Amino acid sequence: MIRVALTKGRIEEQAVDLFEKAGYDVSQLRSKGRRLLFTLGDEHVEVVLAKAADVLTYLEHGACDVGIVGEDTIMEYNKPLYELMDLGFGKCHFALAGLKGHNFYEGYEHKKIATKYPNVAKAYFAEKGMNVEIVKIEGSVELAPILKLSDAIVDIVETGKTLRENGLEVYEEIAPVSARLAVNTASIKLKKAEIDSLVSRVSAVVGENK
Repeated sequence: MIRVALTKGRIEEQAVDLFEKAGYDVSQLRSKGRRLLFTLGDEHVEVVLAKAADVLTYLEHGACDVGIVGEDTIMEYNKPLYELMDLGFGKCHFALAGLKGHNFYEGYEHKKIATKYPNVAKAYFAEKGMNVEIVKIEGSVELAPILKLSDAIVDIVETGKTLRENGLEVYEEIAPVSARLAVNTASIKLKKAEIDSLVSRVSAVVGENK
């Protein structure tokens, strides 16, 4: 048996569709209620629903063998795991954004950046040779430049609609991200046959969708 940690929410919905197309019985996931543990029919695959950061923790400590999680979370937490496949959905990008019409690089040197992804933001500005102050925000990061808490934000952008509706715009795209299939470093050796079977079935569907 292998255990798959699946990120709740938007990634979960598209991953369930992917499992179904790969021939797995997803009936328990379709009628999940408040449950968090499921089996995919008689395939000896157990699915655990978890928050994105927890998916990486379960993988890192071997509580789960396989994880489906956004590349944004992988980039932010940088945990030891094997990233096996781009699943081709959940596509968006990291972006530097701020008030519309404002030139981020003009004015005083010290810049303050609000973000849910401090490590991604630090790495981005380190590459540019800029020393910025990072402010960690847990909720709606778009508020930070509006309330003058920060000069700009680093966040995930999919369509840009939320930015536009709040008078913000993308200054620079930082990196594309999408949902990834990752594996625990021990499980890839100890449960190779089971993981190879799952990866083969999933990759066939991903290939058809390209």
